[in-house]
Amino acid sequence: MAMGLRGAGLRAAAVALAAATVVGVVAPVAGAAGASEGARGAAVTAEAAPGSRVDREALDAALRAAVVEGGSTAVLGRVVENGRTLWQGAAGKADLDRGTPARADGRFRIGSVTKTFVATVLLQLEAERRVDLDAPVERYLPGAVPNGRNITVRQLLNHTSGIFNYTESKDFLDFETPEAAQRWLDQGRWVQHRPADLVKLAVAHEPYFAPGADWHYSNTNYILAGMIVEKVTGHGWESEVERRIVRPLGLGSTSFPSSSTAVPGVHAKGYMQLADGGRADVTRLNPSMAGAAGAGISTTADLARFNSALLGGKLLPAAQLAEMTTVAPQSLKYLPYGLGLMREDTPCGQLWGHGGGIPGYGTQILGELGGKRQLSFSYNPFDNSRAGEANRTLGELQSLMACGAKTGTTARSLPSLG
Repeated sequence: MAMGLRGAGLRAAAVALAAATVVGVVAPVAGAAGASEGARGAAVTAEAAPGSRVDREALDAALRAAVVEGGSTAVLGRVVENGRTLWQGAAGKADLDRGTPARADGRFRIGSVTKTFVATVLLQLEAERRVDLDAPVERYLPGAVPNGRNITVRQLLNHTSGIFNYTESKDFLDFETPEAAQRWLDQGRWVQHRPADLVKLAVAHEPYFAPGADWHYSNTNYILAGMIVEKVTGHGWESEVERRIVRPLGLGSTSFPSSSTAVPGVHAKGYMQLADGGRADVTRLNPSMAGAAGAGISTTADLARFNSALLGGKLLPAAQLAEMTTVAPQSLKYLPYGLGLMREDTPCGQLWGHGGGIPGYGTQILGELGGKRQLSFSYNPFDNSRAGEANRTLGELQSLMACGAKTGTTARSLPSLG
């Protein structure tokens, strides 16, 4: 999420809430006492399949660098090809107080990767002729959005609607002072948010531009997308994702909580810096703050399986997958973005996926069209003073996972939540 706080005691909290979801990789959460503990605990646990197209030693070193040099407390990674795990690894600590090593099979908050699941459901509904992506939002959610007759469902999914991003509003999250940040820790992160209230907060602000005129990443778009799923199906977006994607693919470690504050099962904790140099455990929070824009929880294995199935044509007809991977021309000056998928142009070819960020967690999935090679990784950002090193080390990890070699990639992020 947002890339920093001006003078706030919890300089990192905004990284995940105030403004930003990663569309590549999220900048790490701000530095604090305890980062050195993560670095000291940067032992790598990894496995690789014999004879596979991965450099095990280089990947192990890249995980370690993302902790020691990049300032994350834990980093998990996985490379899958044709449904077989070629390599998986974990570095750093799952719990800084207990010194528990991070595990490669751990769960984590996926932030805006949730958007890809929600977009997939809407495209399935289009294939079933229950949703028209070029119909106005007003058809499905009367009165929800000013100018809703001129904003299409497609424009929600590709972020060309112009609708204000509610996570950029100080009325949603204010970290301008240490006191305000502490209020979020003590009270704000437990609040249950209704989707309609998040939309009302957003539309109280002027739109960024006329519908279709430009591109601006906005979590509000996907709050509305989730509301459309519910209006059309009669079921919450969470249950439709569960029924249509999670259960059919056997994603046993993936969930989309609406109010539960916990991360279930084995997981690395997320941390935030305090004004006094201490740290706060922010693992538990009410996911309704992100909803259909970023409430999900998963593992590297489940995300790789999902992305492989999606890009391999197992979840959508060819026509809908083609729509999903058609980038909005307006997005090209920022980052090529389709319908809930971003395109990454690498030296070893085009990859498709999404990034995500929420307090204490960052995530990335990418894969080849056709579903063959997939990569997924998660990290727990911590030391914001090393933002440049975090972007470099995570970029190197991504390029090694995708291409088997360092390609000079630098991890990138865009303003908004996830």
